[in-house]
Order: sequence, then C-alpha cells, then structure tokens
Amino acid sequence: MLDDLLGRTELKARIDDLEAEADSLQQQLDAEADRRSEAARKRQAAERRANELETKIEELQDRLDRTDSGDAAPEFRDRIALTGRRRDRVLALLESLDAGPEGVLTAYVADDPPARLRDALGDRAPLVARAAPCLVVHDRDGIVSTALRPPNPPEPFCEWGQTARIERDWLAPTGRYALAVVRADLFAVGVYRDGDRRSFDGFTSNVKSDHSKGGFSQARFERLRDEQIQAHLKECQRALADIDADRLFVVGQDTLLDAFDAAATAAVDATGDPADALADAHTDFWTLPLSLL
Repeated sequence: MLDDLLGRTELKARIDDLEAEADSLQQQLDAEADRRSEAARKRQAAERRANELETKIEELQDRLDRTDSGDAAPEFRDRIALTGRRRDRVLALLESLDAGPEGVLTAYVADDPPARLRDALGDRAPLVARAAPCLVVHDRDGIVSTALRPPNPPEPFCEWGQTARIERDWLAPTGRYALAVVRADLFAVGVYRDGDRRSFDGFTSNVKSDHSKGGFSQARFERLRDEQIQAHLKECQRALADIDADRLFVVGQDTLLDAFDAAATAAVDATGDPADALADAHTDFWTLPLSLL
C-alpha cells in the first residue's frame, strides 16, 4: 500500500522491465560476439587455405612454363604455407634432428646459395635460389632437405653440425614482441606474448584518396596527400615510441615501411578497421612458407 502511495510500485516495475531488457540486450551482444569470433576463425582458415592454394598454383604454373620451354630444372617436392600447430610440429621435428657429428647443414641464404651449400645439394641447389631468402636444413644423407622463409631472419650463415641451427624467434611468435600494421590512412599495434595479444592501440587518419581529388590540380592534390601521409607516419612513430617490447615488427604498405626502425618488416595486404587489420597482419606475418627441396 505504502509503495503504491509513494509511486514506488510503478518504479519497481519499471526497474524490473529495464533489467530484463538489459539482460536481453547483453545476451544479444554475447551471441553476436560468438558469431563474430566464429566468422573470424572461419575467415582465417579460409585465408590459410587460399595461401596454400596460391602457392600450389604458382608452383604448377612455374613447372608448366619450364616444361613448355624444355627446361628440365629440378622441382620442389612440395610447397606449403605453415601456420599455428602445424608450423610448431614441423619446427619441433627439425629441432629433433640429430645426424651425428657434422651431419646436418643449416644455412640462411639471402639470395644466391654459397658454394658450400651448392656442393651439398648438387643438382638440387637451384631450388634454394628460387626459395630464397630462406633457411635451409639438409642432412648429409639427404633424408631431410627443406627451406623455410623466416619472418624474422638472421644474418646469413652456412655451417655443418650434429643438429640443425634453429632459433624459434626467427620462425614463430615467441617471447614479448610488438607487431604494428601501417597503411597510409591506418595504424594498429599490438604487444604479444608467445603469439597472444596483451594490448592494442590503433587509429585512422584522414588521408585523401584518388576519389576525393575534387577540384584540386594533380600536383596540388599529390602534395596535400603526401603531407597528410607524412603527418600520419609521425603519429605512428610517436605511438611506437611508447611501446614496451623486446622486438618490434612493422608490416603493411610496402612504400611506408622504411620509415620505421624494426627488427623485421614485411609487406602485407591487411584491410578493414585497425583491429581487423592487425589480426590479419599478424596471421600473414607469422605464416611460414616451407619448400621441400
């Protein structure tokens, strides 16, 4: 009775209605988050499969071109794009290789294979030049003979040993590192621990595109666009100056990468908003191309 007189009954009912509406909206948000997560997983799986198929197509086209020209050059036994658990299994297998004293040759080849590697591989050596830059692991008996393209490459070397010389941070996301993606109009950076993102920052910039030329002359339009891109790059550099990580990798638009001091850079086609672009760029950067020699 007192609640009715004070108007509290109506307020309590309203509160109950709002709480029920809030619960319903939260359930919708949770369901939408689950759908987006599943959609992102499916997209990444599709992208990995597309990368594998593109590699296969390039290899088959290259083989067809050489067949048409009568060139009997050696062929790769297979070419694969490794990600996630499959990449980790392959690296663990190579790390476990033990062929006795001076039984395994490991080399990082930036362009042309050194004479020591050519002697070991014989008529298969031209494959290394085609796979370069790459990390080659080859045992003396030729049972294991493979080339990997490391995202974070070491300085060139070539040496025999009992086991393969492999550092995980050349080839897989390990330790604490930052990865940034830079486009002319976008920036995103994440700090990661063993591949798991721990922090995120990102923004977009208002940079003129070709369709926004308007009444500007071509020269003035290009000058204004260049000025906007330079201002955007300075903002990116300022953002990276505050990053706390052991290593920094910068990927994205090829023409912009020289503006950054990074452990490694790579051109990647990362699209979408900053968060989506970073997720795509991280997957692309740590995808490990493998060639069986």
